[in-house]
Amino acid sequence: MTPFPSAWQNPLRKANIDWRLVLMSLVLAVMAGVFDLLSGGIFLSPENLYNIAQQTAVVGIVSTVMVLVIVARHIDLSVGSVMGFVGVLIAYLQYSAGWGWPSACLAGLAVALVASLYQGWLTAVLGVPSFVVTLGGLMSFRGAAFLVADGKTQPVSDDFFLRLGGGYDGGIGVSASWLLAGLVSAGLLLRAWQKRRARQHHGVATDPLWLEALMVGVPIALLLAFAGAMNHYQISSKTEPQGIPIPVLIWAVVAGVLSFIVHRTRFGRYVYAMGGNPDAAALVGIPVKKVTLQLFALLAVLITVAAIVSIARLNAGTNSLGTSMELYVIAAAVIGGTALAGGSGSIFGSVLGALVMQSLDSGMLLLDVPIGKRMVIIGQVLIVAVVFDVIYRKLAGEK
Repeated sequence: MTPFPSAWQNPLRKANIDWRLVLMSLVLAVMAGVFDLLSGGIFLSPENLYNIAQQTAVVGIVSTVMVLVIVARHIDLSVGSVMGFVGVLIAYLQYSAGWGWPSACLAGLAVALVASLYQGWLTAVLGVPSFVVTLGGLMSFRGAAFLVADGKTQPVSDDFFLRLGGGYDGGIGVSASWLLAGLVSAGLLLRAWQKRRARQHHGVATDPLWLEALMVGVPIALLLAFAGAMNHYQISSKTEPQGIPIPVLIWAVVAGVLSFIVHRTRFGRYVYAMGGNPDAAALVGIPVKKVTLQLFALLAVLITVAAIVSIARLNAGTNSLGTSMELYVIAAAVIGGTALAGGSGSIFGSVLGALVMQSLDSGMLLLDVPIGKRMVIIGQVLIVAVVFDVIYRKLAGEK
């Protein structure tokens, strides 16, 4: 027997749907439902969803570019340490050196670019495996973070800067949240209509209207539900609800920009070509070394953005900032369908992967699962994701 009625089978088979991401979305929904049931309704409460959203943003920002790094057949194990180093430096320059936050952030970006381009140069030009280079960076930059502030916590206090991390004044408010959700929803509808009209104009087969309505309706419904939940969370000492947290907006902008880069720019096509077959990419004239260096530079930019959001959320730069984050970032990319062998992966998949990882960790925290068991479970979830990816690709006939 087939899982769908015969009238539905052909449209569903022919539709441009990544069933792996659909399944991952269902897993996330089931996970949320189970944790909400076991926690007595706390998991899906507006307060917990607000916390999950802003906590996931840091990992989500870096995981979007980690997808491209892995697609290009590289890896960066030092992202957590570099983020800690850059974050402590930005906080140190603000607190101890008296710099303004814009100049401190630019200095942090410059340092991140130097660190990433150094590692990228060793990988692209000298041919040292990125795994080895960034494994050394994992230790070195963690030590550098300690040396910058001599192991001392560096608090930050600028009001505008702190808003970038969410927290007390880190939401955009009710009206702005509904307005933004409405504009994005209208944009999704307009984009779907334009794509369908263009296909019809050029004589290209289109999916049934009900299927296209479903594919655009579900994301819009989730977006409006998210905005509604954020608009129902109110801190007791405030007179207005928080609205959508600013870190989520930053994450959304980053994901949107990288999605545009992947689908609309030469650089994005080059990255996927390199991941599919590096030798063939070089033979057809793709500047592999240059693209690799550009990829590591892009990674440095987003590591800096993540560091800014993280220290703004914590109100301080600490030596433990970014500890083990590389594992969560890589796990988010892999769970989202990025092939460790390179050549395949999606930005939206990394978003789902980050949400799965953070939801799993948050749910276990609510249930008071000990740290040891949490680590075991998260590690096994990563293994299951990789096994599922291998099996899926074999069944789908992918190499």
